[in-house]
Amino acid sequence: MYSSVTLSRYIGRQFVTWFVLLLVILLSIILLLDIVELLRRAGSKPDITLGLVVQMAFLKLPEIGQQIFPFVILFSGMFTFWRLTRSAELVVARAVGVSAWQFLTPVLVAALMIGAVKVTLINPVGAVFIAKYNQMQDRYLKLRASSFDVSRTGLWLRQQSEGQQYFIHADQVNPQTFEMSPVIVLRFDGDMNYQGRVDAPQAFLKDRQLLLQNATINQGKKDSETVATYTVPTDLDRTTIEESFASPETISFWDLPHFIRTLEATGFPATRHRLHYQSLLSQPLLYMAMVLFAAAFSLRLPRRGGTMMMVTGGVLTGFVLFVATDVIRTFGISETIPLAMAAWSPACVSLLLGTAALLHLEDG
Repeated sequence: MYSSVTLSRYIGRQFVTWFVLLLVILLSIILLLDIVELLRRAGSKPDITLGLVVQMAFLKLPEIGQQIFPFVILFSGMFTFWRLTRSAELVVARAVGVSAWQFLTPVLVAALMIGAVKVTLINPVGAVFIAKYNQMQDRYLKLRASSFDVSRTGLWLRQQSEGQQYFIHADQVNPQTFEMSPVIVLRFDGDMNYQGRVDAPQAFLKDRQLLLQNATINQGKKDSETVATYTVPTDLDRTTIEESFASPETISFWDLPHFIRTLEATGFPATRHRLHYQSLLSQPLLYMAMVLFAAAFSLRLPRRGGTMMMVTGGVLTGFVLFVATDVIRTFGISETIPLAMAAWSPACVSLLLGTAALLHLEDG
């Protein structure tokens, strides 16, 4: 079996080159479209300048850019194999004993590395950009001072500390000062036995402590007691609470595990964040599956003809994958199916289908 490091490097370099070129082209088009859309939205906002619109468009770019990565992998792989086949380079490689799986290996490795870089480096940087964009959108386009919101029943928190459990409820929260009013704290021991209740007209979150002002303490049959300040220790801070209502895409890949643990410990649902984290882990496999689909569409073009078939097949594959992933993600968020299945099944099923298609079409 013939194998060449030089050939592998050449094919891998071709794929990476076309990937970068196609990504830059698509991002440029997306940037122009976003600028036009933001200008339309900012038409009735006199305080927004062109420079601010361009800045917001650049901040939003990583969000869309990360979504199109699988399609860029697919089409750059298709073009790489199509070009190498049309120039007879792969024909010569096969003639000296190189199988399809051998010249696919460097592209698969490149796709795996792109996925790893995207998850570990691009995603954390993009999360910062997206969070900044959301803040600017709330301030300049939606004219809101904060993106923080509370449900109709108010804000509920749960905190466990030193064998005690606290259930905290506030009717209203001031997004500027994070002042809560009025506040009720229900106290339980480690076995969930009720121990008492604390009422306060207002409370403040400061230095990972909830400070209840002029609090009234009720403990079973004892007489109520009023204190100037009652302190409840908490693992939360204002940023964590605000981010719990935000999109998981605004949180770095490296911060997600700790953030999920904090949310679950304090009573916030972490389903979306868990699904997003598992989906990020599965993306390198999805990129490898895109390479297999690209090879299945483009390796036999000279003998059969059909450039249009390649383009149509790629577009349909991308569309079906996007719709299927969105549907499965919806099932996962609603907990109709397990989160691991919702996150990993698109990548694993695509990898198996791509392998099966290539085995069916290739003879070597």
